[in-house]
Amino acid sequence: METTAEGLIRGEDGLDRCFWHGGLDDYRRYHDEEWGRPVTDDVRLFEKICLEGFQSGLSWLTILRKRENFRAAFAGFDFHQVARFGDDEIARCLADAGIIRHRGKIVSTINNARHAIDLTAEFGSLSRYFWSYEPDASERPERMDYATLRANPTSPTSIRLSKDLKKRGWTFVGPTTVYAFMQAMGLVNDHIEGCCRRAPTEELRSRLVRP
Repeated sequence: METTAEGLIRGEDGLDRCFWHGGLDDYRRYHDEEWGRPVTDDVRLFEKICLEGFQSGLSWLTILRKRENFRAAFAGFDFHQVARFGDDEIARCLADAGIIRHRGKIVSTINNARHAIDLTAEFGSLSRYFWSYEPDASERPERMDYATLRANPTSPTSIRLSKDLKKRGWTFVGPTTVYAFMQAMGLVNDHIEGCCRRAPTEELRSRLVRP
């Protein structure tokens, strides 16, 4: 495995991938099979934005390796169920060594579940709401290279979306967290030029029927 000057890692299979997976098998699978692929399922969207909130101040790899524990703790991220969590469920989560035992983030997930229900009532689905924030080409860089990716932890859209979510009562949804969510769920394609997953991801986005 070698790292190229363009911020790509060449694997043993001869394919170039974004540098950040670091050659770790589980991280590489996440890079290849999930990151950047367009998501329209409401439960998975809620999961992704909640886990990005839990990631704040930590590495994504830490969250990824605890993801099944998070799913078990938060009813598979069915936000209708999570919205009904109370003190007993908060105490259970705080005692669960398999997740990040941060009271503020646990309470935030419950709070955001309740506001997710409000969003679906207003827009018909979380998917319709989030995809309405898909940035147009004028906002996107002409070339997504290593330097551009490293220099842009937020975007004008992530700032607007963050502000709107906060106005609606969501928490742990700062612009950096929201941009990471946008990258993960495919609202943008931030695979670096030359990455073996950039073109396939763009093809998936081109075929997507927007909600």
